Amino acid sequence: MALSVGVDIGGTKIAAGVVDEAGTILAVEKEPTPASDPVAIADAVGAAVDRLRREHDVSAVGIGAAGFIDVDRSTVLFAPNISWTGEPLGEHVTQRVRLPVVVENDANAAAWGEFRFGAGAEVDDLVLVTVGTGVGGGLVMAGRLQRGAFGLAGEVGHLRVVPEGLRCGCGRYGCWEQYASGRALVREARGQILSDLPEAQPLAALVGGDVDLLTGPMITALAQDGDPLCRELLGEIGRWLGEGIASLAAVLDPAVVVLGGGVAAAGPLLLEPAQHALTQTLPAAMHRTAPELRLAVLGNEGGMIGAADLARQR
Repeated sequence: MALSVGVDIGGTKIAAGVVDEAGTILAVEKEPTPASDPVAIADAVGAAVDRLRREHDVSAVGIGAAGFIDVDRSTVLFAPNISWTGEPLGEHVTQRVRLPVVVENDANAAAWGEFRFGAGAEVDDLVLVTVGTGVGGGLVMAGRLQRGAFGLAGEVGHLRVVPEGLRCGCGRYGCWEQYASGRALVREARGQILSDLPEAQPLAALVGGDVDLLTGPMITALAQDGDPLCRELLGEIGRWLGEGIASLAAVLDPAVVVLGGGVAAAGPLLLEPAQHALTQTLPAAMHRTAPELRLAVLGNEGGMIGAADLARQR
């Protein structure tokens, strides 16, 4: 059985796993991410792969990284949270481990993982929308991962949904992720606390009145416990998601849209308002089939599994 290693490089940790042809993770190694030192990152990836190779015969390495990856799937053109600009990550890791290495955008890798082994395993056309601090995406059309002419396809979070809207970290205004992300959820919740609304008292009590301590998982937990305001806030994020997905469906016509990322842990509290908004805003909805919305099933391991499978296939 052909084995490959999938690597997920995050801002704080590197996770590497041996993955078989069925998408099963057989072993995992972790390293802290030396985010300010590109060479040290390649060394850390190599060290994790070396440990895995002591017990497993692997043939290739796939790396999922948050950032712009060139069309050759080797160089990180730019990454927002790690010191990568024109970084030949694939070449450096190849020199370190002496195995074929494929570098892929992390959301693309997760989309491929869900397509091959997860929520979209029985369809040919899938869009993954990851809802975390920002909004990311990956596109699989006709059974192929779509990277675009320059390797940068799938950056759905930067679709402009509000002309002259909120400023985004990309430098533009009105991007989708400013309204449909975990950051947007926390921003709105903090605003409710600072307004001293009675409905926000459970949130305020949770953080002792210090809004800087508030996190998305706190809001989700209260919503799941039935807090009306938190459920309303998640519903608003779901509405924005559904409206944006309607635009994606108008262009791409996927069979399935998979919601992943940390905010997707809210489950039906996010999925149901997103489905309603999609149904209400999909162009010509009476005359077409809407994509099915599903929650991701591979969780945080989707990128590792997808990256490993992409490396094996190449």
